[in-house]
Amino acid sequence: MIVTTGIDVAEGEIIQTLGLVRGNTIRAKHVGTDIIAGLRNLVGGEVSEYTKLMAEAREQAYDRMIAHARSMDADAIIGVNFTTSMITQGAAEILAYGTAVKLRK
Repeated sequence: MIVTTGIDVAEGEIIQTLGLVRGNTIRAKHVGTDIIAGLRNLVGGEVSEYTKLMAEAREQAYDRMIAHARSMDADAIIGVNFTTSMITQGAAEILAYGTAVKLRK
């Protein structure tokens, strides 16, 4: 699956727009992670536990977006974006979205 933030695809001409595709996940912090992050906050530096949590969430949202596009028999997804929103204290939604298209190859 070709995935791009752009609106053109070098690998082929867009011949049909299939519509919006998206994938999302909601992740909550773990109390153990919060304790470690709190300690790291005292000394400064990257809170790698949260970095890992968010990276995994983005990957899952991305994979779900691609699965949605495949279910529509898309060749590519253009205009891809990610967004994050807080659902409740300690939980956030990661959303990946774009436009599924068919290509002339």
